[in-house]
Amino acid sequence: MSRIVVTPLSQLATQITLHRPSHVLTLTSGESAALPAGHGASRLTLIFNDIVEPREGLVAPGESHVRALIDFVQGWPQKAPLLIHCYAGISRSTAAAYIAALALDRDMDERRLAERLRRLSPSATPNIRLISIADTMLDRRGRMVEAIKAIGRGAEAYEGEVFSLPVKD
Repeated sequence: MSRIVVTPLSQLATQITLHRPSHVLTLTSGESAALPAGHGASRLTLIFNDIVEPREGLVAPGESHVRALIDFVQGWPQKAPLLIHCYAGISRSTAAAYIAALALDRDMDERRLAERLRRLSPSATPNIRLISIADTMLDRRGRMVEAIKAIGRGAEAYEGEVFSLPVKD
């Protein structure tokens, strides 16, 4: 079964070496970290701040970011893991993993996936702006937003734990 590995930046090199992903999604507000030497993963880097409302001097997640994320994920052949990381592994990357799983499986239940996300990552606080944009793009009719709001804010943490989210329900 294919899986999505979510990690904070501090664990990126270790997790790439351990899981050998074919695809890496980097969500950052600035420079992206180099991948370990010799690893030829397909990589998409999206640059935006972890904010839910526009703020002067910062880049809010937008439709172009979510469209690129969905397109990248839908091009993933699922023969090796997809690794998603942001700085802390709490907000942007957990939102991206949730979006990715639902983009890959139209029949997956949004609430069940959100509850699984919470069990796997007690600190997960998926960026609701990303979720809302994806909800519209994936024609989920508000169910993604409702499900993420239902699990609430995650436990306080400096960074999230590494976890794997199965692609199929």
